[in-house]
Amino acid sequence: MTAALSRRSLLAAGGGLLVSVTLPGAPGHADDAPLPGSLKETPLLDAWIRIGPDGGITAFTGKAELGQGLKTALIQVVAEQLDVAPARVTLVTADTARTPNEGITAGSHSMQDSGTALLNAAAQARLLLVDAAAADLGVAAAALSVEDGVVHAPGGAARDYGALAAKLSLHVRAQPGGALKDPATYRVIGTAMPRIDIPGKLTGGAAYVQDMRLPGMLHARAVRQPSAGAVLLRADTDGVARMPGVVKVVREASYLAVVAVGEWQAIKAMRVLAASVEWQETATLPVQADAPALIRSLPARDIPVLNWTNPAEPAVKRISARYTRPYQMHGAIGPSCALAVSGEDGMTVWTHTQGVFPLRAALAQLLGLPPQKVRCVHVEGSGCYGHNGADDVAADAALIARAVPGRPIRVQWMREQEHTSEPYGPAMVAEVSGALDAEGRIVDWDYGVWSNTHNRRPNVGGLLVQNAALPTALPVPPPAPIPMPEGGGDRNSNPIYALPNARVVSHFVPDMPLRVSAMRALGAYLNVFAIESFMDELAIAAGADPVAFRLRHLTDERARAVVQAAADRFGWGKPAPREANVGRGFAFARYKNLAAYCAVALSVSVEHETGQIRLGRVVAAVDSGQPINPDGIRNQIEGAMVQAASWTLYEEVRFDRRHITSTDWSGYPILRFPAAPESVEVHVLPRPGQPFLGTGEAGQGPMAAAIANALRDATGVRLRDLPLSSARVKAAIGV
Repeated sequence: MTAALSRRSLLAAGGGLLVSVTLPGAPGHADDAPLPGSLKETPLLDAWIRIGPDGGITAFTGKAELGQGLKTALIQVVAEQLDVAPARVTLVTADTARTPNEGITAGSHSMQDSGTALLNAAAQARLLLVDAAAADLGVAAAALSVEDGVVHAPGGAARDYGALAAKLSLHVRAQPGGALKDPATYRVIGTAMPRIDIPGKLTGGAAYVQDMRLPGMLHARAVRQPSAGAVLLRADTDGVARMPGVVKVVREASYLAVVAVGEWQAIKAMRVLAASVEWQETATLPVQADAPALIRSLPARDIPVLNWTNPAEPAVKRISARYTRPYQMHGAIGPSCALAVSGEDGMTVWTHTQGVFPLRAALAQLLGLPPQKVRCVHVEGSGCYGHNGADDVAADAALIARAVPGRPIRVQWMREQEHTSEPYGPAMVAEVSGALDAEGRIVDWDYGVWSNTHNRRPNVGGLLVQNAALPTALPVPPPAPIPMPEGGGDRNSNPIYALPNARVVSHFVPDMPLRVSAMRALGAYLNVFAIESFMDELAIAAGADPVAFRLRHLTDERARAVVQAAADRFGWGKPAPREANVGRGFAFARYKNLAAYCAVALSVSVEHETGQIRLGRVVAAVDSGQPINPDGIRNQIEGAMVQAASWTLYEEVRFDRRHITSTDWSGYPILRFPAAPESVEVHVLPRPGQPFLGTGEAGQGPMAAAIANALRDATGVRLRDLPLSSARVKAAIGV
């Protein structure tokens, strides 16, 4: 039973801070209210915040910096709540030996989960420190102030955090709330602090796992199976083993790799080895052009998303449409890379995975080791957002390190391996039908989406690409949908608009013609593209302005504010002379209907001779709740829109009946600098004190739909199949 003793009275008696902790859910536990963010799973304060004798502050997060500015934002959160300069905060990111287990860094959850946890943990640590100072100084806590890690009393006496931390323990359970600062007093949160990860990237310094070099390190390359299930019949392993610099040729059944002293030696040996290999292949891929029809026709599990039934005026007009998305790749600019070393204490892997703890579990199974014998340390990778090759290359490094114990092994995929071996974003099909009444209001909505799974991230060894090549393959779990409200293929399939009658069904397709997994925004990209394209089609059918039509069907005031802000900043309501082949488009969504709100207005011009869409001025408005670093939010939305423009205008994985043929950038073109928008503006709506709303994936869907809507405005042609390539546009406008 916990004694009725205050922190202050205990400290005044001359003792350290001793806390009796009753586990949540146990009899007598008084704090039944849920803890905020990831504190729910990891409630002890010292899992998040530690203070050294010198007053230095170390914060811990299980989330990974992927280029989204997470490190900077989390440092701002901790510095604000502890009243210290950001330079005094050191942040440790995802490391299975040091940080909380926060699963996958995905779904725009980092600030909602980890940011909220650190916000509250830092605030409660500050409360304990101030209480300790009050007891030490013999004054009321309310009379004290904190300035850069020093607690000051009215008479001039002071205690610094280092001295106070030595007298107390942060190994206590977080409380449900009450210690947060008033947002009106914020000095660090809400300011545009320079990103701490940018200098190394701009100057070519050591910024990524690709840049890591360890003493005694060897280089390795794997020879990948050319198609799913291919069996290795023979290879000249002996001849390659005699090549200059080669340390070892690794072969386990159909898994083949080479280790060398130098990287170029490893590449040359890999090429010779690959040329000597004979494979037995049996896999057959579908006809690429038939992919949408195939996805639509495969057996599916129907999952109702919503069914609204209410009285409404009679329908006088109904329209229908179908929208499709092809297989798309992450196309990391820097091919996936990992380092590993096998020692007496186990395996250590440096990896740009988005989930160090799930990867540890998968690698442990693949290697036949207990999880505690595998440590995964996150290091940024050059190219990410989604399940690309990061986890698989980590498995390469671990398997090869096991064969060459005691030496660090560095593995980097070749460009063709990155393009042909990563899991792709799934092809999808959406079909929608809507009806209008005599007043031009939507009275009925029927939506269906067909998609494979969007999550094959490895938390078991069977999901790693090497599994099928090894002598004894581990079981492969069946694909599964991600439940709403987060959703996978059905993410954002539920419209945010106020509709009296609406039906939405997700048709989950278990059979996967190609290897697929998570790609940024998951199904929201196609669903928002479809919904917001169709909203424009309905607006045209109703004879209404697209922005006014959306506002007419929105009751969420924050949604309305974002739509209005984007339209106003763009100058949507201002009359402008029409130019041939020039148009404007608008689109809006709230990511997952529970994260950030984002509206996009833009202009395009269409080259009549080529069909090429040229992006003009792009204006976005976003509501992310309490902004931590407004410039970081702008970075995220700008990046999301540019990436979505590339998906929307160019990207499509190509394949024949056996192999992926998009092996390089000529076979998988992406948006280049000359095709970037002429200008981009992102306006962040201030929401002081509001919960953090995930932002990183809020812009993809609206950007895609805004481009399609602008194309329709410019040419009168509506394209519904992605990508909106120049060839498709040219064919549609009849050049």
